[in-house]
Amino acid sequence: MRRTLAAAAVLTLAGLASIPAQERPDRSKPPALGPAPQLELPPIQKHKLANGLQVWMVEQHEVPLVQVNLLVRAGSADDPAGKFGLASLTAAMLDEGAGSRSALQIADEIEFLGAALSSGSSFDASSLRLNVPVAKLADALPVLADVALRPTFPSEDLERVRQERLTALLQARDDAAAVAPVAFARLLFGAQHRYGTAETGTEATLKSFSRDDLRAFHESRYRASASTLVVVGDIQPARVLPLLEQAFGGWKGAEAAPHAPLPKAAQSTARQVYIVDMPGAAQSQVRIGWIGAARSTADYFTLQVLNTVLGGSFTSRLNQNLREQHGYSYGAGSRFDMRLEAGPFFAGAGVQTDKTSEALREFFKELTAIREAVKDDELAKAKNYIALGFPGQMETIGELAARLEEMIVHGLPENYFERYIANIQAVRSADVQKAAATYIQPDRFVVLVV
Repeated sequence: MRRTLAAAAVLTLAGLASIPAQERPDRSKPPALGPAPQLELPPIQKHKLANGLQVWMVEQHEVPLVQVNLLVRAGSADDPAGKFGLASLTAAMLDEGAGSRSALQIADEIEFLGAALSSGSSFDASSLRLNVPVAKLADALPVLADVALRPTFPSEDLERVRQERLTALLQARDDAAAVAPVAFARLLFGAQHRYGTAETGTEATLKSFSRDDLRAFHESRYRASASTLVVVGDIQPARVLPLLEQAFGGWKGAEAAPHAPLPKAAQSTARQVYIVDMPGAAQSQVRIGWIGAARSTADYFTLQVLNTVLGGSFTSRLNQNLREQHGYSYGAGSRFDMRLEAGPFFAGAGVQTDKTSEALREFFKELTAIREAVKDDELAKAKNYIALGFPGQMETIGELAARLEEMIVHGLPENYFERYIANIQAVRSADVQKAAATYIQPDRFVVLVV
């Protein structure tokens, strides 16, 4: 196969190391928006079941629906060595048979109740999410509890899910947009670090997993001591708590296995260029960056503003340059992927194949220019873009429950999201310039072209 990383291709790009200021693109001067209104959220009511299981509740009475999320503080970062993908597969298999119900019986019962049930995992946590009419909550909770606490991991369903994932991996080999993030993570973190392999694992690990592996992960990680029930919606705690106690109060057992911090990956120290050769690919997929920041960083709000200016919105510098000005891409952007440990920072796009070198030059032009002071009007526009869009991210009970999950996983204070807009608006140009000097160092970035 020719689709392998050219690991020895350590190069320099002529003309990218130093870009004169006069060559940098002109910035428009959009009018600054007024200050965003302060966000007011309903209070979080915290309770505990008899077995110690934490319960967070928020009353939202606009519609007769309830969102119940069971958050387990164990994810792909907790995969054992040699078993990358185990947490993801375990979460995917939870609703494939549980208690006395088969996968089809679970699906039929949930549909009959007018509910929706899903399971999934990230690097930091795993979760089950139930959305149900409030009138059917008492009927749906036993199903949720079975799926969370008593999964059966049937052999036939495990083989089906395994084959689906293996097929997806096979298909991804022919898609440059799917290859790029996997290859980029491997270049940044290496094969041994958990962040260097996709959450779903590899072909080899997927083929190796047995029912016993899934049971062992579930038994050691899915524990009341490492979990929280998040309940948001048209509820009255006095009525809901007995239902939760009935469904989850019998969840007992040993303490969850402790979460071990991942080893610190070595940061890139010099620009390195790698190519994955995919003949016939419709576009060149470009990824440029290095290891970024953890979610706990004190620079979080500054980095949100910095990234919005650079590549986090449609009117960002990268998109305006590569899409609007030059037409090299349908869309270009950048992102800090923040996790419990530092994840990747990258700028990227799918670009016109015969304009790959020109696109790289424009990427580095912007990555260099962001290190200079951001003008007041551009800064105000970025801050208002974040602030005015933020309340819309919590319009539904599902979105609000997801934000509460974020608070739990990362240990955020209760007023964190109420203070979010004020913290964004407090970011100054000098803060952005200082953060850019720390986190945007183009001469040390890894460059990947697929």
